[in-house]
Amino acid sequence: MKKIVFGVLAMSLLVACQQDKIGFIDNSKLVNDYEEKKIIEEKFKSKAQRFDKKMDSISKMLQMEAQAFDASASKLSQKAMQEKYNEIMQKRQFYQQQLQMEEQQIQQEGQKEMDSLVNKVKKFVKDYGKNNGYTYILGANEAGSVLYGKDEKDITEVVLKALNDEYNNNK
Repeated sequence: MKKIVFGVLAMSLLVACQQDKIGFIDNSKLVNDYEEKKIIEEKFKSKAQRFDKKMDSISKMLQMEAQAFDASASKLSQKAMQEKYNEIMQKRQFYQQQLQMEEQQIQQEGQKEMDSLVNKVKKFVKDYGKNNGYTYILGANEAGSVLYGKDEKDITEVVLKALNDEYNNNK
């Protein structure tokens, strides 16, 4: 009987001494320093620059057309002036709608890629935790999900390196 009680006590002591492996990651740093995110940002930065140039050139073209209309308006009849004004306004509205649709398309495409990237990072962290014996990997962010963590429990850099290594190996 003493052996059973001693055995149960020893087992419960072993279980009590066994600790879960816990780490935390700075979510913002992990995503922002991920190389694939930087490439996606660069791609959309150049798309945005091309879009801005296109918008500027269309705006200049419409402005020049409006100035030419203003310069010749006094030579036109009231009816011709109204028709030309309506034509210019329709053209302006058409281009504004086209640019707005293009801008929305760029934003949606960017959001889709970022959502996909975030899901990829989440899956990587989950797999990393499983493969490295973690019971929990917590996410630290601006909202304060981890208010304090010992520095040695911060695995952000280790996971970031593994994530970037995987990305570079799969290019």
